[in-house]
Amino acid sequence: MKKGTVLNSAISSVISRLGHTDTLVVGDAGLPIPASTSRIDMALTQGVPGFMQVLEVVTSEMQVEAAILATEIKQFNPMLHETLLNHIEQLQQHQGNTIEVRYISHEDFKKQTADSQAVIRSGECSPYANIILCAGVTF
Repeated sequence: MKKGTVLNSAISSVISRLGHTDTLVVGDAGLPIPASTSRIDMALTQGVPGFMQVLEVVTSEMQVEAAILATEIKQFNPMLHETLLNHIEQLQQHQGNTIEVRYISHEDFKKQTADSQAVIRSGECSPYANIILCAGVTF
């Protein structure tokens, strides 16, 4: 049995294949996923698993260099936005690198998911609970 943090084989596999600057999306239950992008569906029911639960597990195993959020999260989901920024701050300390946070419109965010290695769909049902993670290197 795998000893690492991520037990989900699809998530573990996609993280292991990421190269520098490749992207991986963690999204809410409503984020449209392009047909051309691999979908890893974790959603069981509304709110299960939550966005932050999925993100915490993914970032425990993935080296993150940058994060992209929809600008709209600041206005329409400020509590989650604050939680995300705190998580990114803790991740920076743990990884020992600076993580650039960029904001783009939600429309551009949805378009950019098409270039990601995969979209991991959580059961989150709060607005703009989505993030694009850009892979870094450990050396």
